[in-house]
Amino acid sequence: MYVILFSLWIRLSARKSLTLQDMDTIFHYDVVVVGAGHAGCEAASAAARMGARTVIITMDMNKIAQMSCNPAVGGIAKGQIVREVDALGGEMGIITDSTSIQFRMLNKGKGPAVWSPRAQCDRAKFITKWRETLDSTEGLDIWQDQADELLVEDGMAVGVQTLWGAEFRAKSIVVTAGTFLNGLMHVGKVQIPGGRCAEPAVYRLSESIARHGITVDRMKTGTPVRIDARTVHFEEMERQDGEIDFHQFSYMPTPRTLTQLPCWTFYTTQEAHQALQEGIADSPLFNGQIQSTGPRYCPSIETKLVTFPDKEQHPLFLEPEGENTAEMYLNGFSSSMPLDVQLNALRKIPALRDAKAYRPGYAIEYDYFDPTLLHASLESKVVKGLFLAGQVNGTTGYEEAAGQGLVAGINAAIACSGSEPFVMKRDESYIGVLIDDLTTKGVDEPYRMFTSRAEYRILLRQDDADARLTERAYQIGLATRERFDHWMEKKQSIERIISFCETTSVKANDINAALERWGTTPLNGSAKLADLIARPQLNVLALADAVPQLKAAIEETPNRKEEIVEAAEIKMKYKGYIEREKIVADKMRRLENIRIKGHFNYEELHEISTEGRQKLARINPETLAQASRIPGVSPSDINVLLVLMNR
Repeated sequence: MYVILFSLWIRLSARKSLTLQDMDTIFHYDVVVVGAGHAGCEAASAAARMGARTVIITMDMNKIAQMSCNPAVGGIAKGQIVREVDALGGEMGIITDSTSIQFRMLNKGKGPAVWSPRAQCDRAKFITKWRETLDSTEGLDIWQDQADELLVEDGMAVGVQTLWGAEFRAKSIVVTAGTFLNGLMHVGKVQIPGGRCAEPAVYRLSESIARHGITVDRMKTGTPVRIDARTVHFEEMERQDGEIDFHQFSYMPTPRTLTQLPCWTFYTTQEAHQALQEGIADSPLFNGQIQSTGPRYCPSIETKLVTFPDKEQHPLFLEPEGENTAEMYLNGFSSSMPLDVQLNALRKIPALRDAKAYRPGYAIEYDYFDPTLLHASLESKVVKGLFLAGQVNGTTGYEEAAGQGLVAGINAAIACSGSEPFVMKRDESYIGVLIDDLTTKGVDEPYRMFTSRAEYRILLRQDDADARLTERAYQIGLATRERFDHWMEKKQSIERIISFCETTSVKANDINAALERWGTTPLNGSAKLADLIARPQLNVLALADAVPQLKAAIEETPNRKEEIVEAAEIKMKYKGYIEREKIVADKMRRLENIRIKGHFNYEELHEISTEGRQKLARINPETLAQASRIPGVSPSDINVLLVLMNR
């Protein structure tokens, strides 16, 4: 036995895949998912629940859906993506709610178009919950191994071969390898191959994909030092508690059961900056060691010092990693500086003067693939049956990964039956915006979502993702009947409250005293309740205290009263803005319906600009609307295409 195992190890160490003669192990599935991060888990779960026989291949079954950086879900625009994942029938929202140790709704001081939920999670329990979810998903198998070869026959992906010589054949292959493809970690001048701290990099898989004509490039990300809470002076920080109300990520009832913990805010100091400046020469970011591009919107602390030399301090956030651990995440201090420089700088901050670290911050470089070579379904334009999702497409963030993974999993399952792909438009979801940006514009830095990227953000609010997506998800077989009925009950309750407010009047004598108390103009006669709700000083619940009929109408709601009242109020208060944006979106939809793929040989189309020809030829857009969003394609170029199509 030992001789056999030793022989096997020798062959693997020689980096030669075992043949079927060595190990007669070939397995057949409908869908193979490579990688069990946030993209892979959503992809595998979705494909299996849609009826596809699915296997997910991961190097470590104990680190499924690992939160490699901050154990937090959501944030500006990212929270909207998670709500969309949930509305479609994905799992991230439910798992986040059940493992949350702090919840906040960001941007509540602004309009509802930019409200964004965010939760701090228990890292270990998040992994456990995802593992339980996958283990209980019918039609889904888990295989612990490393995929290192994409199998392609006649331009079609037909399977993968693993490090241990197993071969998995399938109709659809979904690759969600995150930062593991040729991953290289940096701490000062120290370079260690790996896809994540203490985890090996994946070699050969990237090359096996690139050899079929898929462009590969490099990007960089990083993570901060982890702090021992027992060594922190919390009395010198500002406590930041979460919110305890009805808001959550999932539209399904998922109560928070874990202990709710505070986060803490404080600032760097000039002394800490000086300690970091002294080590800049040894920084991999500035000594030429790292050549790839990092995330613009999550810069390292050393990048902040170089980019903003006049700033005397930078905000830091100390956030818990779980309810039963002393490990804390130092948000705002991502770094790849030498270990001694990191520790010395930390101890120049009063609240961290005695701090002990669990591990240093580090940077990691990894391979990604050009997302403009993908269809909106996330299937490759080059290799049929190959789907790519997550960080391998040049994005950053658990949420962006989950959204892509869900779409890839849905379409991988659909492709098995030859049906039309599932595609979301820019006015339908943030996930639609994300995928359109990737496939149309490409990336030159790690892409993260912001509300500013969505031109229809009034239509893409966090409160109405179920209204936009749940019925579609039910039609394709992903959302359950329970979820569909849950939404229909909510929909009817919202419509009933809005109808009541639009048809019920209140007289001046009955409401003016309350209006004056609220600091808004009294009535001369009567007014519809909906018109009063539209006033900035008023809300439905306040009016309900003054108008018994409205209070009674709200009480008829069988459950989720607060959620339903909020949704109804937003629809009434912002009705004009919502309707105007729908008109704009409808006009763009007309261009979305004009399909141009295959109509033109752009390289011979001299009526448009040279840049326009080159960009159109490279992207080969599906529709005229997509063509209009390609950087370098001008409005006059679009007009020429319209004329040539006799439009």
